[in-house]
Amino acid sequence: MEPFYRTIIGVARTLFAAQGLKFTITGEEHIPATGGAVIAMNHTGYMDFTYAGIPARATKRYIRFMAKKEVFDNKISGPMMRTMRHIPVDRGDAGDSYRLAVQALRAGELVGVFPEETISRSFELKTFRSGAARMALEAGVPVIPMVLWGSQRVWTKGHPKRLGRTNTPITIKVGAPIAPYEPAADMTAELHTVMEKMLHEVQQGYTHEPGAHWVPQRLGGSAPSLEEANAEDERVAAERRARKEQARQEKERLERGGRPGDTGTGGSAQ
Repeated sequence: MEPFYRTIIGVARTLFAAQGLKFTITGEEHIPATGGAVIAMNHTGYMDFTYAGIPARATKRYIRFMAKKEVFDNKISGPMMRTMRHIPVDRGDAGDSYRLAVQALRAGELVGVFPEETISRSFELKTFRSGAARMALEAGVPVIPMVLWGSQRVWTKGHPKRLGRTNTPITIKVGAPIAPYEPAADMTAELHTVMEKMLHEVQQGYTHEPGAHWVPQRLGGSAPSLEEANAEDERVAAERRARKEQARQEKERLERGGRPGDTGTGGSAQ
């Protein structure tokens, strides 16, 4: 029994109902009733993890999601995430989170992973990291593919959130488990192929608005192409790295006794 996690799910479902979200869920039978498994999901919006946990409730299970460390650092969301036993990920050093995930899998938990690591601005599948496959191999558990579609209409990168009563349809499809096998790169490639096929299947039954920002170019929308989206992701990542480096250098200057903003290159005052 996990009263806090169960309560949070109840609150979330109340909010979903207030928003008029219309869920179509298939494949829940692929979520095992017991035992560990990696739940691999595509990533198109900020609310994905709140929706992805719904299919697991068919077998009364909870998913421990791997989420960026910043969420755990927040004074409000941090205690909640820790109470629900989600797993923090430090993108600069993911070793600890990987070990915690494998430990949870061996203990029989469901661990939720976004193999793309970040939201896809194009809403097409980005290149997958091999972490999901490597965790499954080390823990000896299957990977269960899951795709979500429509969540990007609620809240995604670069667009205003729509958390009111939008009556947005959201489709979630769970695929058959993939047993772990070596090498991890081949398993990762299979996972990508399977999830891409699943994604295209759910898109076929979904009504897409021509020219809409949340619709991929392939389906007549105005979302950036995968190549354009990847280029933007790299630009944003480069800016983030530059800010971190600037902060590191500023910290070193302060530790040496310099003044904030002092570059240490100026001459003496006359």
